[in-house]
Amino acid sequence: MSKSPVLIANGQGFWGDSPLGPVRLVNEGPLHYLTLDYLAEVTMSIMQKLKQRDPSAGYATDFVKMLERILPTCKEKGICVVANAAGVNPDACLEAIKTVVAELGLSGVRIAVIQGDDILDELDDLMAAGETFTNMDTGETLAGQRDKVLSANVYIGAGPVAEALDQGADIILAGRVTDPSLVAGPLMHEFGWSATDYDQLAAATVAGHILECGAQCTGGNYVNWREVPDMARIGYPVVEAEEDGSFVVTKHEGTGGLVNIETVSSQLLYEMGDPKHYLTPDVQADFTTIKLDQVGENRVRVSGIKGIAPTDTYKVSISCHEGYKIAGNIVFSGPDAIDKAHKAAEVLFERLKMGGVDIPEQDRFVEVFGTNVCLDGIVPTPEQPGEVMLRVGARGADRNQLSRLGMELAPLATSGPPGVTGFAGGRPKASPIIGFWPALMDKRRVKTSVRVVEV
Repeated sequence: MSKSPVLIANGQGFWGDSPLGPVRLVNEGPLHYLTLDYLAEVTMSIMQKLKQRDPSAGYATDFVKMLERILPTCKEKGICVVANAAGVNPDACLEAIKTVVAELGLSGVRIAVIQGDDILDELDDLMAAGETFTNMDTGETLAGQRDKVLSANVYIGAGPVAEALDQGADIILAGRVTDPSLVAGPLMHEFGWSATDYDQLAAATVAGHILECGAQCTGGNYVNWREVPDMARIGYPVVEAEEDGSFVVTKHEGTGGLVNIETVSSQLLYEMGDPKHYLTPDVQADFTTIKLDQVGENRVRVSGIKGIAPTDTYKVSISCHEGYKIAGNIVFSGPDAIDKAHKAAEVLFERLKMGGVDIPEQDRFVEVFGTNVCLDGIVPTPEQPGEVMLRVGARGADRNQLSRLGMELAPLATSGPPGVTGFAGGRPKASPIIGFWPALMDKRRVKTSVRVVEV
């Protein structure tokens, strides 16, 4: 018999979000499911590189550390943890979790591993079978970039998550499951929704979309930020979901933050393309059918959501190596700070050229913060700010040549325009540029699997 309502919270909006989110969510109120979203496009390539260097790496290590703090409480309260923390190395992540369970003296913990999203080793066979992995932005096929590919992951849906829960999992460890599917999977399991219950799946997708950025829907990053009470103790979001697909967005009692129609609406508009066809592997959700009602303090009811069948393709996140980049900062103060900063950048690139490193104009990067770099044309630019920060950099194919820029940056303090202050961070070094290659592929070519291990 399903719970009513089902309480789902998200305590991790990205890899690097506050560790207080999950800890407070499991301690400060009732909960059935805790979702943790660690993955972004560039994250997969970073994890793949880590795995190439170390076969035991390639997953979100923060997740394992987090479990050390919350797992005893989750087990006591019966809270299931659903996370896409496995990255590109679910087996290594599983072993790390086993160690944590043993060190905590726990037993009977059922861990589900979902695989099938990582297609890096299958790319050549898939291309030979007719998949072109055409770049959705440029129209190019992947063939010309194949030797530069670092990672390739399919955005899989809620089905495997529901399957893992059907098998009694306490912790679900997945790779590139889409953010909303982390929420849709538990609701499919609890309410027995099928893959063709499109309205319900659309509602679950909207719930997942609202939750996916953590506190961004409870007053974080909110335009009326002065209205948000006790932001330091901002409550992470909780959804109270019903079988008909309606749900209430709220937060634990006694926490800071704010949940109202405006904060929820702000998150609904996040990363929005066609609002009538919000595409996921599970469903196409029609965001124009969403009805929002303030039904209490810090309680917004969401209902009326409609959905239609999903497309027959999966989105694929592919990352490619596109050379190297370097950037560094210097602060200029006093009169004519803007002119000093631009002169310093001119001097820097001229000295590089003198040393045999001629960086083309199109590969240079010069920004002077304090001159409305972020809001150019929106608010007036001060004519003579008392201080500015020069951010200067370049891109190119030769890592060693780019590193010369770092060597010439610090000397500007004594051989460039006056007024340099606040130079910090040491000599910058060139780092790889990771390019994002979005593509589509036939769903029928992707095979997912669910494995449950009890420890």
